[in-house]
Amino acid sequence: MKKINVLIVEDEVIIAKDITQTLQKLGYNVVGHCTRGEAVAGMVESGKPDIVLMDIMLKGEMTGIEAAKELNERYEIPVVYLTAYSDESSLSRAIATSPSGYLVKPFKPNDLRATIETALHTFNQEKKLKTENKMLYDLVQNKNAPEILFVKSDLHFIKVPLKDIIYVEALKDYVTLHTADKKYIIRSTMKGINDKLPPDAFARVHRSFIVRMDKILSIDHNRMILEYNKEIPIGGLYKEQFMTRINTV
Repeated sequence: MKKINVLIVEDEVIIAKDITQTLQKLGYNVVGHCTRGEAVAGMVESGKPDIVLMDIMLKGEMTGIEAAKELNERYEIPVVYLTAYSDESSLSRAIATSPSGYLVKPFKPNDLRATIETALHTFNQEKKLKTENKMLYDLVQNKNAPEILFVKSDLHFIKVPLKDIIYVEALKDYVTLHTADKKYIIRSTMKGINDKLPPDAFARVHRSFIVRMDKILSIDHNRMILEYNKEIPIGGLYKEQFMTRINTV
């Protein structure tokens, strides 16, 4: 099993050596020891640690909190704060940088192990969730599948082929996608859903309705009939533009 690589950021050399020995006894690999916040990013770049143990109070111009903030902006790596201070002010400033853990010195070896393992697990789960959310966002935005719309139903995203959608109906803060045998209620505005639908296949014909063009069976003065005998009104504000899109003889 691959050892976990740890970078120690601590300006007290004796304390850093003690932490190094403790980590090694616990089975971790220490890739380096840094005493100044200005050097942390470079050591992360060269040492490739899996996690950083960061003292909040460092000698030099950059504090541990400032160094952690820089890491957040440049890398994806969990940071655990080590500090002799547990006052509200220090804690508030540390929490603002979204650390993966917080340990008050002095600490026991088992506390150090538990904090590191918890921090790594939480960080990896959050990273996985971000990746999944990004993938789902891309799907919903049709970035990778332009003929498919993914709609959220309960806790799942369901694939709905655009060719199956007959019409879209507005319901206050929601819209309903209607297919031949199902309907999907999603939280969106009509503009929001209209922007996601291909304009060559769909048309907004009323403030409360969007229809798929190839599902239209007939049109009269102020209404149309879609497949499955669904009657849809044609709004006055949308009629002129809609009529320019259909072929008539």
